[in-house]
Amino acid sequence: RLQESRERLSVCSKLCYAVGGAPYQITGCALGFFLQIYLLDVAQVDAFYASIILFAGRVWDAITDPMVGFFISKTSWTRFGRLMPWIMFSTPFAIISYFLIWFVPDISTGQVMWYLVFYCAFQTLVTCFHVPYSALTMFISREQSERDSATAYRMTVEVLGTVLGTAIQGQIVGKVDTPCIGSPFFFGLTNSSVAMEELNMTHDTESLTDTRNAYMIAAGVIGGLYILCALILLLGVRERREASELQSDEPVAFFQGLKLVMNHGPYIKLIAGFLFTSLAFMLLEGNFALFCTYTLGFRNEFQNILLAIMLSATLTIPLWQWFLTRFGKKTAVYVGISSAIPFLIAVVVLDSNLFVTYVVAVAAGISVAAAFLLPWSMLPDVIDDFKLQHPSSHGHEAIFFSFYVFFTKFTAGVSLGISTLSLDFAGYQTRGCSQPGQVNFTLKMLVSAVPVGLILLSLLLFKLYPIDEEKRRKNKKALQDLR
Repeated sequence: RLQESRERLSVCSKLCYAVGGAPYQITGCALGFFLQIYLLDVAQVDAFYASIILFAGRVWDAITDPMVGFFISKTSWTRFGRLMPWIMFSTPFAIISYFLIWFVPDISTGQVMWYLVFYCAFQTLVTCFHVPYSALTMFISREQSERDSATAYRMTVEVLGTVLGTAIQGQIVGKVDTPCIGSPFFFGLTNSSVAMEELNMTHDTESLTDTRNAYMIAAGVIGGLYILCALILLLGVRERREASELQSDEPVAFFQGLKLVMNHGPYIKLIAGFLFTSLAFMLLEGNFALFCTYTLGFRNEFQNILLAIMLSATLTIPLWQWFLTRFGKKTAVYVGISSAIPFLIAVVVLDSNLFVTYVVAVAAGISVAAAFLLPWSMLPDVIDDFKLQHPSSHGHEAIFFSFYVFFTKFTAGVSLGISTLSLDFAGYQTRGCSQPGQVNFTLKMLVSAVPVGLILLSLLLFKLYPIDEEKRRKNKKALQDLR
């Protein structure tokens, strides 16, 4: 009991730790929901090149996670810790690159390279923040209950971060009407892209100035929040070296540790399940703004619909924390993830109705909360199981977290690139007030049919995950004895 009392974290420490997760979610949500429509309708990048930017940026983001995990494992402890210096030095450069993503350069050629370079640069720098922050879970306490509690605080703040990202980006940009070009006559032409090009040449390009300025204002506000959250994390959390170490710890080489991690069965089964879950929700995230704008016809309401989803998710995080404590994490996975299926189907089957869309959005947010909380709550259990099987190996926490993020980001990059390319093949019209029927059908598939199939596949994979509540209790006792 005395040992457990020493390991307890104060509410202030948990809150400061949780705030550190907000920058990743605020910027990620703004990019996830708005970058695609920004590139297509504001920066006026061709859909084919936009798909290359989105695909390459996400894939590069995925590659940087294990790279950063490798360098962190080689980093020596300092007076600030081993993880905190990464967070400290990456923050200012991340903010600069993030702002430049939302800037439209006045250049006739090289625009695609501009967005590709700064998108990849930001993804690298935010990875240098988020991978050490994720691994910090294992360095704040040795008690499972305290880590789970801190994770619940973190997930609440991170979902709140998605609300802020959606609200700031959506409300600032939504106040400005992005001009569109009426296009009822050219859908029947044999070369509609030529017709659109001729219309764009005659259209006043200055009409987009207010929209472009709104995106930059939103980027500035989000950048300020990024700095504030990073400072709270750095000043309010102490990285404890002893929290993750056992009495018999001895250093193990990175690649030897990587081989051990990838051969750990519970880890592979866990990331396989959440891989498809994350893929489903990222497909929905990446295409939802276009779906609301063109398929449902809510051009001036989509930012409010997104906000309803994220507010619902934020408010139900404590509910899922109570549920997983009461009924177990595996049960929470089945109930939470599967609850999204009827609402994903309803949003495309029912006739376009604003009230029904808001009801579906609020209900879907409940499932989004479960998808946010559960992976980060279950990963520490896998790491504890790994420690029992390999008590002489330590310092691999960053590998566990970074490779989980790597797999989810890599597949998300592939899916988002393919989805944008699918819109191009379907005949997406840049800045069109409406879209051809094939584009609307493609959007329905991307936000409903494909995510539902991926969720069903993930639920089948979770049946193989071996760490239930009884196994968790045994591991906790065994770890206490080993320490």
